[in-house]
Amino acid sequence: MLLQDKVVVVSGIGPGLGRSIALRSAMQGADVVLAARTESRLAEVAREVTALGRRALAVPTDVRDAGAAQRLADATLAEFGRADALVHNALAMPPLKDLAAVDLDAMRAAFDTNVIGALRLTRLFMPALAAAAGSVTMISSMVVRFSQRTMGPYKASKAALLAVAQSLASELGPQGIRVNSVAPGHIWGDSLQWYFGYLAKKRGVDPSEIYDETAANTDLGRLPLPDEIADAVVFLSSPMASAITGQCVDVNCGEYHH
Repeated sequence: MLLQDKVVVVSGIGPGLGRSIALRSAMQGADVVLAARTESRLAEVAREVTALGRRALAVPTDVRDAGAAQRLADATLAEFGRADALVHNALAMPPLKDLAAVDLDAMRAAFDTNVIGALRLTRLFMPALAAAAGSVTMISSMVVRFSQRTMGPYKASKAALLAVAQSLASELGPQGIRVNSVAPGHIWGDSLQWYFGYLAKKRGVDPSEIYDETAANTDLGRLPLPDEIADAVVFLSSPMASAITGQCVDVNCGEYHH
């Protein structure tokens, strides 16, 4: 029970990684604050958290909206009186185009969620996190480890988020707040399974062939599951990581080394 009686705030609750982070935190003893734009998803995950015997607070939140972010912080403190860990998983995908051609307004919109939204939430929760000697975990991506055509806008936003996390670690360390990042590889969840199915249909092959080709690039010969990414987040949020800050933990089954 690494997070026994802690309060974990998770932005970007959806059917994939956000849900896994919330449930794995609850399984380790945490009460969970759930934030996302889609209320139906919040309600569903809240029911799963309470089924595990922990309290869940669902707060519809668009992290791009300063007022909505403030309401999230206020609701958390009103309900629990504390916040021990903040996990920024909210994501807006920019267009997958070359940087030389991408629409800059669309790229700016992604930065508002992926970078500014994360910074905004961290600033709002700073007093509570300082009181709890708590932690912040930013969900990055293995895209920061390589360069590839059309991935530039996404890499730029995640690289900026990584830089924000590292700088915040230096700024907030004197207050006892730890700030780290987790960089997942290909996450073998619903979204990737759908995408591999799409590629397989386009090529006229079985989806398992796409999986095997992708997994062959990893040391473990497989792709990480959402729960495996979430477990790294739980660890970084826990007292077991009390001396770890300013770091980025890559969870990619060995596809890239760092």
